[in-house]
Amino acid sequence: MSSSAAPPRRPIEPSLGAESPLARAVLVERWRKGAASDEHDLVAHEAPLEITIDGKRLAVVMRTPGHDLDLVLGLLFTEGIVRDRRDVAAMGHCRVAPPRAPDEASDNVVVVKLRRGLSFQPARFRRNLIASSSCGVCGKATIDALARRTAVVESDLRVEPRLLLELPKLLRGAQEGFHATGGLHAAALFALREGRPRLLVLREDVGRHNAVDKVIGAALRHGLVPLSRTILQVSGRAGFEIVQKARVAGIPILAAVSAPSSLAIELARAGGQTLVAFVRDERLNVYSAPERLARSATPAAPAAAGRAAPAKSARPPDGARRRRSDRRGRRGAA
Repeated sequence: MSSSAAPPRRPIEPSLGAESPLARAVLVERWRKGAASDEHDLVAHEAPLEITIDGKRLAVVMRTPGHDLDLVLGLLFTEGIVRDRRDVAAMGHCRVAPPRAPDEASDNVVVVKLRRGLSFQPARFRRNLIASSSCGVCGKATIDALARRTAVVESDLRVEPRLLLELPKLLRGAQEGFHATGGLHAAALFALREGRPRLLVLREDVGRHNAVDKVIGAALRHGLVPLSRTILQVSGRAGFEIVQKARVAGIPILAAVSAPSSLAIELARAGGQTLVAFVRDERLNVYSAPERLARSATPAAPAAAGRAAPAKSARPPDGARRRRSDRRGRRGAA
């Protein structure tokens, strides 16, 4: 710790508090203008979540605690383990922590019981998970496999580009965890009401895929799937897995603040989804199904008309040229 004439600042108490599921308060040595001080900082909360189905371990995922049941339900749905919320007979956190484990360990285990007659094969799921995570390795085979179990997205939803430009701001304004930590991704589902975007659900997580699963899980829990009249806005890039999850849920328009991947574009085109990326700074790129974006007159059209050459420079019709020649001839004769 270096010495400085300026007294150390009083530690700042985080606004969310140490008990928030989205963030954790840590002590940090902060340097500003050559001076150091001990302060509290909020960092994104990350912890493992073990998922078991009918007594068999499915996976351990790293996530931000909070809305765990939405995350698990969304994951089961987007990976094809369940097709409807009624396929899940019961779901909840483990009530008893394993021996010699801390008490909070029970919060990091979700137990799922499927309805009678529905079987679960962990090995097949793990193969699907590896395939969808490897993006460019599987390529066309992965897209074909998804097409066999998921229909092309059908929707008559149409939006104006200016509406899509509003979504990142609405997303950022509702990101409590990001404002506190700067370290959480977000996904939000929007619907249109009287031509305006209406936020249906927003979830944050250290994993962008987890945030999407949480959103879809919440929608599935409330009986809103298929989401054929909605727009999914994500805070980061649009990768293959995010497009895949949106397709399974029937979401026709996916908008991302950052870049798409090549396989994400290929999948969106194959699935009839509108993929929009780089939605920021009053601009966006449309990579597939542009017909869902309504075409309207652009502000540049009137300006271009105003810059048109004056009418006097245009070539007059033949009749006008003859009349001018006659007038000049009469003046010469006079």
